[in-house]
Amino acid sequence: MQYRTLGRTGVQVSTLVLGAMNFGSIGRTTQDEATALVDAALEGGINLIDTADMYSQGESEEMVGKAISGRRDDIVLATKANLPMGDERNHRGSSRRWLVTALDDSLRRLGVDHVDLYQIHRWDPATSDEETLSALTDLQRAGKIRYFGSSTFPAYRIVQAEWAARENHLSRYVTEQPSYSILQRGIETHVLPVTEQYGLGVLAWSPLASGWLSGAIRDGQEIATSRSKVLPERFDLAIPANRARLDAVEQLSKVADQAGLTMIQLALGFVTAHPAVTSAIIGPRTLDHLHSQLAAADTVLSADVLDAIDSIVAPGLDLAADEKFDTPPALLDASLRRR
Repeated sequence: MQYRTLGRTGVQVSTLVLGAMNFGSIGRTTQDEATALVDAALEGGINLIDTADMYSQGESEEMVGKAISGRRDDIVLATKANLPMGDERNHRGSSRRWLVTALDDSLRRLGVDHVDLYQIHRWDPATSDEETLSALTDLQRAGKIRYFGSSTFPAYRIVQAEWAARENHLSRYVTEQPSYSILQRGIETHVLPVTEQYGLGVLAWSPLASGWLSGAIRDGQEIATSRSKVLPERFDLAIPANRARLDAVEQLSKVADQAGLTMIQLALGFVTAHPAVTSAIIGPRTLDHLHSQLAAADTVLSADVLDAIDSIVAPGLDLAADEKFDTPPALLDASLRRR
């Protein structure tokens, strides 16, 4: 396992992160299975675990808490808030009112008195940066969080938040958690240059592109991954973007074979090769999944392999542009762009 400094915090973290989204009902994972995954991840050198309050509506945090009991100090623990926790309209977002409550709820579920990294799961256009940063700064000063970061923020919102922190003498985001893979390279255009400019650590999620880069999807074979059952439209080959992804996967598999790598090693090695990226978040559901991903922990891609990847999916290109998670709200909601 390789380790890198998380932004400018001085904290050393593994280049692979154990993501706990599949803990609980989302991944149909039991407590014993979640604990076994945590045990194997720590044994493999992973020291950062990432979860969120809305993963299975708190169940993931509860499972993580039980799995790390007795060894909290050896783990860099991260969670998130902002996305809906139930139907109540104020049980979501980035207001002070909700973040104070949401953090206390997360700490209770995790069974800890603080988290190392608290992340705003998505940008909240209804809440000012000053409101959010002020609340996070107070929670940091209270000792409930050590650092805080953003997740899937557009580049211009990362910049705006950095300036708001300066202008109001508040603590700032020290990390960004964007979606990034060989098939979705859009953040290379704006987000990664910004994180480098401001010295933010980057924890990339979905480095296997929802399973497209796991090696389980090939031309001429039925697509039967767990994700394809939940989101079938993202794997429907009648959709041009999905056909483009499959064509790219076929070419990438040849690159991996020639380099003596698995598709997983190619995919994770690509993400962690970017100088702006600190770590790649993996989200295994089984021990077999985890071990296949841990095998990429020390993968270093050669310049020739990286050039070959660039020739298949150009730098800065998203093959499925409509799956972007940082699109400005006005492009999605007509009422926000019309008087």
